[in-house]
Amino acid sequence: MKSSRALLLLLVAILLAACEIEGGAPRPTSVAGEPSPTTAIVPAAATLAPTPTGVPASATASVTPPVAERGLRIGLLDDPGDLLPYHDDPADERITAPITELLFPSPLLVHSYAYTTTGVLERAPSLENGDVTVGMVEVYLDSAGMITTTATAVITQVQQISVTYRWNPELTWSDGTPVTADDSLYAYELARQVYMGQEAAGKLALLDRYEKVDAHTTRAVLKPDYTDPAYPAVYWTPLPRHLLLNRNPDELRGSDFARAPVGYGPYVVERRDQGSVRLARNPYYQGRTGPFENITFIFRDNPDLLRTSVTGGSLDVALLEQPLPETLGLLRADAEQGSLKLSAVPSPVWEHLTLNLDVPALQDIRVRRAIAHAINREALVAGLLAGYGAVLDSWIIPGQWAAAPPDQITRYAYDPDTARRLLDEAGVIDTNGDGLRETGGQPLVLALVTTQNSPLRLATAERISADLAAVGIGTSLQEVPTAGLYSADGPLFRRTFQVALFAWIAGPDPRGWERWSCAGVPNENNGWTGNNFSGWCFFEADRAIRIATTSLAREERAAAYLRQQQLFMQELPVLPLFQRIDVTLVGPSLTGVQADPTAPITWNIADWSRVSEAAPRS
Repeated sequence: MKSSRALLLLLVAILLAACEIEGGAPRPTSVAGEPSPTTAIVPAAATLAPTPTGVPASATASVTPPVAERGLRIGLLDDPGDLLPYHDDPADERITAPITELLFPSPLLVHSYAYTTTGVLERAPSLENGDVTVGMVEVYLDSAGMITTTATAVITQVQQISVTYRWNPELTWSDGTPVTADDSLYAYELARQVYMGQEAAGKLALLDRYEKVDAHTTRAVLKPDYTDPAYPAVYWTPLPRHLLLNRNPDELRGSDFARAPVGYGPYVVERRDQGSVRLARNPYYQGRTGPFENITFIFRDNPDLLRTSVTGGSLDVALLEQPLPETLGLLRADAEQGSLKLSAVPSPVWEHLTLNLDVPALQDIRVRRAIAHAINREALVAGLLAGYGAVLDSWIIPGQWAAAPPDQITRYAYDPDTARRLLDEAGVIDTNGDGLRETGGQPLVLALVTTQNSPLRLATAERISADLAAVGIGTSLQEVPTAGLYSADGPLFRRTFQVALFAWIAGPDPRGWERWSCAGVPNENNGWTGNNFSGWCFFEADRAIRIATTSLAREERAAAYLRQQQLFMQELPVLPLFQRIDVTLVGPSLTGVQADPTAPITWNIADWSRVSEAAPRS
């Protein structure tokens, strides 16, 4: 059955090609556990708030009583096109989620790389509580041993996973209509008719069927013989069937409804103007909403304007994604003066160098290790992130449940002398004294490709080029449009690059099959799909990543991920660099804001308050 599993995984890889590439499809979702919390400014322990925004009254100890009208103003860099809970790609999700989380609270909220319930579902499905089950089904095999829906003479049994979702019966749409399983089923049927974004397409690729069990229960049945780690999160966030059923599905994404939808969360869209969205309380919402009668989101594409708006008091909160070093310096000064509170958390977006192992010089492990020792990654973090960040030692980043302990993997400190020694040992030597080492009689000059219009990437590439030049390795920088780099015919999938600087986006589960397995290497035979752009195919590591991404046993997965990371960092097909940072600016009077690397900033808005409001009232 290995061949059938490989085909199914390949089909999903086609839909999720570049699924975790920045600018590609959304980061995949799956259950994680025991996360290592990530914090602001200085690393420190953090814990999940027990009552996220979406928790209904029945799931909490108390409900915040209505209060006098008070407004909150949040500044964002981008104006989202629609406010539906289905997103085109990671960029769309990051732009929209602070608002959509208030309209459509996540059924399972990703917080610190782990899932937590918000009250939309009565509980998170798991093997332990019986909502995830594994059964055996009979399937037909074709002449190649692949599962087929056509009746053949060959029948075998394979496992099939089912996931049950129990929707909270107290949920109500903001027009007063109860939320039911039919609303979730409607979203599924809609996604089968029209394109609802790459995450939705990925879910469809996993599913054999999605069905209604009763008025408030749905069930997802995965394709036979398929155990992708995303299986717990293949629910469909409800959409109001009673309002949308008779509308043209092809027109939904561009409709007025999409720009100001009816949701089931604590707030509703009261008004949408050019450059702003104003939300008001949902009168039918039964959960905790906090003290704010209305919330206005202001869209300004100038980070400095957002900064001065917070320090000047016209904004309460502002979100900045990877500010420039000079902006970070100004923000630090503002924070030291007390004109704002600054929170910087490592982003799930992590930068790296992918080395194409088809390049003869890069096939020598000593050359790859020399590159790692030659690049001063600590200086990159200090200079480009203003010290808000850390060097990465593996592709599974800190906070994800399977991150390897640093003392159990190979690490590469900045050591140009070691880099020079390794290059000498590999026979890559500067024979003519021109400063460039030669290999095969030719100067070693690596073509470094990255995306256009990214000041951070350009600065990173320039520093890397300078560090490599110091040990005798030349580089030629090529900036290409983002869409071109990640396109199916681009240098990554066609593997025509030598060294590539780009980013992946980490999710609650590391996944990794499409990136590191031998079958994930894009080539003509598999239609140039898969994300293993380096072309790394190492038998033991391939076996480990298969176990890590198909086993249902947590301990077995953890051991496999550890072994794969050990081999990965020894072989070094990719050099992890650093995580980007997300910055939240908070006005001095506002309390309770808790920035998180994976949850939208509004995830715990029910706990926000102003200092003047914190005192007991008579």
